[in-house]
Amino acid sequence: MRIDSHHHIWDLSVRNQSWISGEAMQPIRRNFNMTDLREAMAGANIEKTILVQTVTDYAETPELLELATKDELIAGVVGWLQIDAPDAIEHLREYLDLPGAEYLKSIRDIAQDHPDSNYLGKSETISNVRKLGDFGIAYDLLTKTPELAGATALVKACPDVQFIMDHISKPYIAKGEMEPWRTLISDLAKLPNVVCKVSGLVTEANWYGWKREDFLPYINHLLEIFTPDRLMFGSDWPVATLGGSYLEIVKLAEDLTFGLSPSEKDSFWSRTATHAYNL
Repeated sequence: MRIDSHHHIWDLSVRNQSWISGEAMQPIRRNFNMTDLREAMAGANIEKTILVQTVTDYAETPELLELATKDELIAGVVGWLQIDAPDAIEHLREYLDLPGAEYLKSIRDIAQDHPDSNYLGKSETISNVRKLGDFGIAYDLLTKTPELAGATALVKACPDVQFIMDHISKPYIAKGEMEPWRTLISDLAKLPNVVCKVSGLVTEANWYGWKREDFLPYINHLLEIFTPDRLMFGSDWPVATLGGSYLEIVKLAEDLTFGLSPSEKDSFWSRTATHAYNL
């Protein structure tokens, strides 16, 4: 089995995606649905997917859960909470009373580019994330390098919660920069309750001229610090189409993990995601 641990859908007639702004982003400023995904992934041998929230709107997650009940491709949903809010867990309980609640596997909030780089390390955030563990729900970390220290503080403070780092924390691949990302993500990887998605790579590189070699220093470091048993594949479709087609993203992942053993490849393509998201 192969699982795509990270993709999105959206309908601009239902809800604006305000983060899709600027001329460079215009190719994805249109609707994307599950039919589009199936067409894009034809031939990739992906059998299940994790559908991930896109906006900070409490109305979106119920829609994603309902869709999961109707589409057998979706194995799980990553929903949204304002994770530092006093009423965050009240909203979680509302989600858990909805049809499709069994598909809610993880929660995410937008920490990348947050005005407070320690947003994830705040006491309010830590308190609410600890409570996620009581419900058996994981937490997805969406950060860039400036927010990594806060993410590590959160993971360390919540040893009973499963964490998933999205998009390898978006290092500056286009610039070829390794530090301080290398040091900070090494600190994160020392904590056993976090795994990492190999996703979102091409959109952090040169969209129109990336090559496999651009990613090798980052992937080789992740293989060393996390091991293949704590890495998983994610497409980040359709955002990733800014830098390549679905099949190109899958081929890149195959090339970057070519030297792994069959068991290690099983972890990367399905077993890590199955465990982390309790599928």
